[in-house]
Amino acid sequence: MICFDLEGPLSPQDNAYEVMSLSENGRRVFEALSEYDDFLSLENRPGYEPGDTLKLIVPFLKYYGIAEDDIKVVSEGAVLVQGMKDVVEWLRSRGEQVRIISTSYEQHAHTVGRRLGVSEEEIASTRLELGGQNLDPHLRSALAGIEKKVLNEGLSSDVRVMLEELYFGSGLFEQIGVEVVGGQRKVDALLGFARAVGEDISRVVAIGDSITDYKMLREVSGAGGLSIAFNANKYCLPYADVAIATQDGRAILPIVAAFMDAGKQGALQKAGELELGTSKLEDRFGYLLETATKPVYNVVTGDKDMDAILKVHSDMRMIVRGEAGKLG
Repeated sequence: MICFDLEGPLSPQDNAYEVMSLSENGRRVFEALSEYDDFLSLENRPGYEPGDTLKLIVPFLKYYGIAEDDIKVVSEGAVLVQGMKDVVEWLRSRGEQVRIISTSYEQHAHTVGRRLGVSEEEIASTRLELGGQNLDPHLRSALAGIEKKVLNEGLSSDVRVMLEELYFGSGLFEQIGVEVVGGQRKVDALLGFARAVGEDISRVVAIGDSITDYKMLREVSGAGGLSIAFNANKYCLPYADVAIATQDGRAILPIVAAFMDAGKQGALQKAGELELGTSKLEDRFGYLLETATKPVYNVVTGDKDMDAILKVHSDMRMIVRGEAGKLG
């Protein structure tokens, strides 16, 4: 079974970021909340999981008058990462189970899934219903104050204090009623998919790129499966077995094929060979030598220069994802 994160590995769009950008000030507010999410995640705030940014922004979506249909419209403009449709078809042709596990709102995850031939039942994502999220005058005033402060200061210490009071001092975070599929909830979704098809975790490949994925990668790697960091950021990279920086999603196939044939050790051996140069690619994957930018493979171990690997991934991430690449 191959479990993909969506935003990054399958599609470059950060849907929530683009949806918030429908408002004049939404982009700046989202960036501040994304940074705040990183902070909360790294301090292991009880009840908080990486990716809960998509819960934090719900009051702002209402404040900006954004509706569920707007999410769908923005999603329709999303493109796929080059080669990823071919990847899914290749995996399916070999009888592999393909799943998507994403923090994305369902409106976006299902749109991308349809393009890839992945059904709604094969996707775990965040359910969002905006109809019941009403704002009282006090909350509207608080959101306006935070917006103004963010535009002047970004995520300053004062803004963090304001966010703490808004979400946790007042109990708003629990009242929002949205459960984001990120962090441990991605692990739970993966384990559920595996149980449903009778697959042992040691035969699972997990592919991710950001802070919302690190627990999933850690779980799979620790159980003897294969975790792949795809154009990863600093929060994700250390938890992977193999790191792949690429503009073409088909670059994962030599590693996945080796895993299918010879398990984790076979995949690590293949990644080690390709780390020395893509001339080691088998003929059936020779098309990767014709791409404008050759994929870069690394086996992730403690004795590697992680800063150098991260630099390659950061550069590729910005090429593939644009402005969304800077988000945690």
